[in-house]
Amino acid sequence: MKKYLIILLMAMLPTLALAQQAGQHITRPGKPATTTTKPPKKQAPPKKQAPPKKQAPPKKQTTTKPSKQQLGSTTARTLLDFLPQPSVVETPPKPTVSSYADSNGNKVFNIGNVQFTMIKVEGDTFIMGATNEQGTDADDDERPTHSVTLSAYYIGQTEVTQELWEAVMGSNPSYFKGDLRPVEKVSWNDCQTFISKLNSLTGESFKLPTEAQWEFAARGGKHSRAYKYSGSNKEGEVAWYGVNSGKGTHNVGMKQANELGLYDMSGNVHEWCSDWEGAYTSGSQTDPVGSNSGSLRVGRGGSWGDSAWCCRVTYRAGGSPDLHINFFGLRLAL
Repeated sequence: MKKYLIILLMAMLPTLALAQQAGQHITRPGKPATTTTKPPKKQAPPKKQAPPKKQAPPKKQTTTKPSKQQLGSTTARTLLDFLPQPSVVETPPKPTVSSYADSNGNKVFNIGNVQFTMIKVEGDTFIMGATNEQGTDADDDERPTHSVTLSAYYIGQTEVTQELWEAVMGSNPSYFKGDLRPVEKVSWNDCQTFISKLNSLTGESFKLPTEAQWEFAARGGKHSRAYKYSGSNKEGEVAWYGVNSGKGTHNVGMKQANELGLYDMSGNVHEWCSDWEGAYTSGSQTDPVGSNSGSLRVGRGGSWGDSAWCCRVTYRAGGSPDLHINFFGLRLAL
């Protein structure tokens, strides 16, 4: 029996050794074995970490509030630099306007610093067209001659100058520049725009002369001496034309005036009239205004580039209403 117990104990030694190594409690035989796990050693609680020190809030940066002037000159201007800038067109102030009647009953107007005179033409009856003084120079469209009666009116003492055109329109389209030269390179349509603006400034009713008014005035009106040209039978006395012009216009009023005191009705520039170009009729007329329609507007008087033949008081030229050439200008009527 002892031998058996010894043997049994010896057999159990390795198991007990393993159990001890594993940290297990082995009970004696006959009692149920229970296994327990050694509780872990109590660890010291972790030391409380000191809370982080509060950092001082960053100092506020001091800024200077930009003035409106600064904003306009920096921020706003920088942004606007990326945008297309509209062009600013300043409207020129309207010129001062005044007028008076001189001792001869003529009307004198001042537009800013520019003065011009409208000569009074007394009404009368005259024979229009190829009268005897024109001789063989008369062209077919100057016939038949016919009687025309006109009411009184005013007509410009000179052609419209470049300084007057510019005072009204703010620009000068002329090829031959000079304040006192006649304006040219103006179409019949341009003249209507000019006249409309002039009337707005003055409160008057300026217009282009009718062809009949133009010819009567060029002949000298009631004081006519039946000259071939306006104021003389010698073209060089009264006209700048192809022979003596030096191929350009000249200041108005430099040649001899006609019987009414009008200058340059022969030569310098052709002068637009209000009429459509049309054929003459033989019947008598009162204050005629020309054809009702057409394709060309009448031009009268010849120019700096024409022969003397074109400077006669009965010569008739024509041009489309939108024609712009440096042979054509205008003279006002009222």
